[in-house]
Amino acid sequence: MKVYTEYLTLQTSKEKEIVNITTLVEKAIKKSGVKEGLCLVNSMHITSSVFINDEEYGLKQDFLRWLEEIAPMKPDYQHHRTGEVNADAHLKRTIMGREVVVAVTRGELDFGPWEQIFYGEFDGKRPKRVLIKILGE
Repeated sequence: MKVYTEYLTLQTSKEKEIVNITTLVEKAIKKSGVKEGLCLVNSMHITSSVFINDEEYGLKQDFLRWLEEIAPMKPDYQHHRTGEVNADAHLKRTIMGREVVVAVTRGELDFGPWEQIFYGEFDGKRPKRVLIKILGE
């Protein structure tokens, strides 16, 4: 069995942003040489997310607006008593999830229609890492 690990460093230009990272993951799969297996992609920061959905600008904006309704930025979170001011980002990450696992078939991500991999940043403008771990033959 082959095992391949790659770390991406991402830094968004906005505090809250959704970025399509599918192409970066596909490049890692090619480098790995794995033809049949699994690909794990996960955010290594508690205020960002990795998830699967459709690449459509309006949908990404809808996600950000929806998350702000569910977990708005506001001053009265208990977490803010620690000196941090990003409790909403922690909550948004919990809603959107930490990682995705996608099958690799014939050396490619085995997606359903319209599926893409996204990095969701909820406390941005600084470098954060994403792990890509590919296992298979």
